[in-house]
Amino acid sequence: MKSKNLKDVRKLQNEKTEDNFSSHVCLDITPEFNERKQKAIHELFLPGQLISMGKADVSIGGSVSNTGLAMKKMGGNVELLGMVSNDAFGRMILNEMRMYDVADSMIVSEEGETSYSVILTPEGIDRIILHHSGVNEEFCLKHIELKKIKDAVLFHFGYPPLMRKMYKDDGQELYTLLKTVHEMGVATSLDMAMIEENTEAGKQNWEEILKKVIPYVDFFLPSIEELCIMIDRERYHEWLERANGKDCTSVLDLEKDIRPLADKLMNWGAKVLCIKCGAPGLYFRTANQERLQNIGGGIGKKISQTWGEKEYFERSYKAEKVLSGTGAGDTTIAAFLMAVLDGYSWQDTLHLAVGTGALCVGTYDALSGILPLSEVKKKIDQGWEKQ
Repeated sequence: MKSKNLKDVRKLQNEKTEDNFSSHVCLDITPEFNERKQKAIHELFLPGQLISMGKADVSIGGSVSNTGLAMKKMGGNVELLGMVSNDAFGRMILNEMRMYDVADSMIVSEEGETSYSVILTPEGIDRIILHHSGVNEEFCLKHIELKKIKDAVLFHFGYPPLMRKMYKDDGQELYTLLKTVHEMGVATSLDMAMIEENTEAGKQNWEEILKKVIPYVDFFLPSIEELCIMIDRERYHEWLERANGKDCTSVLDLEKDIRPLADKLMNWGAKVLCIKCGAPGLYFRTANQERLQNIGGGIGKKISQTWGEKEYFERSYKAEKVLSGTGAGDTTIAAFLMAVLDGYSWQDTLHLAVGTGALCVGTYDALSGILPLSEVKKKIDQGWEKQ
């Protein structure tokens, strides 16, 4: 049931302009494995081997698509901003965005290459992503029309670790962007991306970057692996050792592994945390009523009394089938943010978020499994089984 004291958040959104999504965009290419028999990674990929594959699913990826377009499909009033190059991949992205009537705000560069990901999803193995950031590395504050944002309810930014200008100079560009938008009175949300330790992004001091930006983020939505490798790398290595080749989220303990990271974020000024923990579910944590009142877009005044000082782990619903995890975290975020804007209680918001994630893993792309929140809620109310 929708919380009564939130019923006019959607009205407020409709009176203002779009929710604005500015971030990473790419083309996702997901080849389908013909053989679904589970094998170890060293058995599956051998030098000189020819692997017979099935069809390839080609779709838009990145936070702009996976979260922004998912909210569009859920009925959100959104404007998307990202950068592509004037090449074949860029034109494919723009053509698909025209189907959703959101292409006009995209930036087309005459230099560089459009970002792409090749996503490998063998049976029983966590996905492997081959990624090229392309012109996303050039995206920065100058590309964002702040006058368009000031009338929005929500501004979402995603994947700064894949956008060089956002993390260089100790994250100054990211800090300036989020601080500026927050001071406009617009609600802000931030999603991250996984980093490789030996890359330029992996060598940044992400703990210091996050300490600077978290006070200006209303909804922080990273995955647990992204968060840990950024702010407690020694702990992350211990997780990998403990997992012994399995997905590390399968071996995590709430008290020993997740809560200490959340404690750090709360001490840095976090307001609402929604930490994606893979197949097990979502960790949810909120600040006190006073801090929540500072959330922008009129949302803080609406949720502060009922959302204050909560901590909960929301287990995932059982997926009917599992084909790919591509976009599952992003669409989980989309449902979470959409439920906030639609005025759902914090409990229902979590149910809808993990339900949408469970629907997403049943498809190869991020958007095919998206349903309106009302339909997800109906499925939940009919007794959808938890994991």
